[in-house]
Amino acid sequence: MKHLVFVYGTLRKGEYNHHYISRAEFIGVFTTLANYSMYDLGEYPAILTKGGTAIIGEVYAVSEQELKLLDKLESVPLEYRREKIETPYGEAWLYLYQDEALSEGKIVSGDWCNRYKKSRNQ
Repeated sequence: MKHLVFVYGTLRKGEYNHHYISRAEFIGVFTTLANYSMYDLGEYPAILTKGGTAIIGEVYAVSEQELKLLDKLESVPLEYRREKIETPYGEAWLYLYQDEALSEGKIVSGDWCNRYKKSRNQ
């Protein structure tokens, strides 16, 4: 069985954990509704369900085995949890950070791959 997964950080193309899904089928690029906030935790990002930021990422079709590997990488259910979101490609899993108390290191653009670029409004 295949599962759709929305990846937004180190699993995206060109990022250092992409090798975990490099054999998975790339479905497409997707930007969520502005219902989230993204934070820079140093080596990887965190997404919370509070905030008004759209998150930019990629959707992949992964196998059951690949999904289990991703759960292990994301420390589900200790550090992250999975929730389904609607995408143009169907429902996809999204990894959400468990600690809702984050307040520093917000990535206003919602784009982990371009987190160091300054916006024109800053």
